[in-house]
Amino acid sequence: MASLNVGNLGEYLREQRRNAQLSLRQLADAAGVSNPYLSQIERGLRKPSAEVLQQVAKALRISAETLYVRAGILDEREREELETRAVILADPSINERQKNVLLQIYDSFRRENGFEVAPDTGSEFSGAAEAESGIDADAKSGAEEANGAVPDARGPRTAGGSDADPPAPPAN
Repeated sequence: MASLNVGNLGEYLREQRRNAQLSLRQLADAAGVSNPYLSQIERGLRKPSAEVLQQVAKALRISAETLYVRAGILDEREREELETRAVILADPSINERQKNVLLQIYDSFRRENGFEVAPDTGSEFSGAAEAESGIDADAKSGAEEANGAVPDARGPRTAGGSDADPPAPPAN
């Protein structure tokens, strides 16, 4: 069989498998693929599907996007964008509305810097934060720039990031 120019992927998989201290058979079982098929992938004789790469990545506990890039399925820049989005979406310390707002801000910065925003990312959330809060995004950013304060859920903050003076306690 002729090499399909996936040797780089195969070498990388072999290295990751060895780092995880797994035999070829153990990884094949964990990924749900046959031992000979995985061996052929590692030797650069087969080009696996995205689904197989995802199963292997899960078994190795590594990023599937990294394997997609190595296999030529995904561009490096796209991988970085997807990983950033995945980290935001996986963060348990922020709620869904906050995640959506962060993704919208991320998209706006990418557009401002001349990068395209993936068409399927954030589209279901487009305008959700503004609709929920009743504030127009342009008006909000203009007001923030004008007075140097960036409001958030905890109350007003100054441009330096310190909390504004808290309200005085009620008099008895």
